[in-house]
Amino acid sequence: MKLSLVRADHPILRQKAENFDFGVVGIYDPKALFESMCDLMCKERGIGLAAPQCGIPLNVFIMGNPSDPSSIISVFNPKIIEEIGTEVYYDEGCLKFPGLFLRMKRNSAIRVRYTNYKNHTDTIKFDGMTARVFLHEFDHLQGILYTDMAKPYHIEKAKRKQKIYVKQKQRQHALL
Repeated sequence: MKLSLVRADHPILRQKAENFDFGVVGIYDPKALFESMCDLMCKERGIGLAAPQCGIPLNVFIMGNPSDPSSIISVFNPKIIEEIGTEVYYDEGCLKFPGLFLRMKRNSAIRVRYTNYKNHTDTIKFDGMTARVFLHEFDHLQGILYTDMAKPYHIEKAKRKQKIYVKQKQRQHALL
C-alpha cells in the first residue's frame, strides 16, 4: 500500500485514533501497514510517524532512525504506564510542519506498553530522545499536535526560523 502525508489541517489529525484489532481481518494487515509507514517515514526523513498523519485513524505509530530502517519499531495500541524522570526542554519538529521546531517540555523517561506488528506485547522503559519521540507520536494518536502544547512565545520564535528554512528549501529545489 502506498501512503502519503495528509495536509496539516486534515480533520483526522484532531481525532482520537481507534485501537487496532489484531483479531479482525480488516483492510490493514499489520505487517503491510508497518512496512508502508516505514517507507514513507524514511522517504520524508522523519524519526516518527503516526497512522493519522497518513489518513489512517488507527492507534499505530512507528519510530526509529530513517537512515537505518532495521532500527524502526512498530507501536500498536500504546499505553503510557508511567512518566518518570525529570521534565526537560528540547526543540521538537514534526513531519506535518516542516522546519517548525518548537521548544517542548517533556518527561525524560517513560514506561510504556505496546504491541508490535507481530502481535507481541511488551512493557518497556524509554528515555532521552526515544521517550520524546514516543510521547510526540502518542499525542498524534490522541488528536493533539505539538503546536497545541507549545507556549505562544516559542511558536512565534519558531515561525520566524521556519520562514528562513522554507526559503532555503525553495532555493535548493530551484537549483535541482
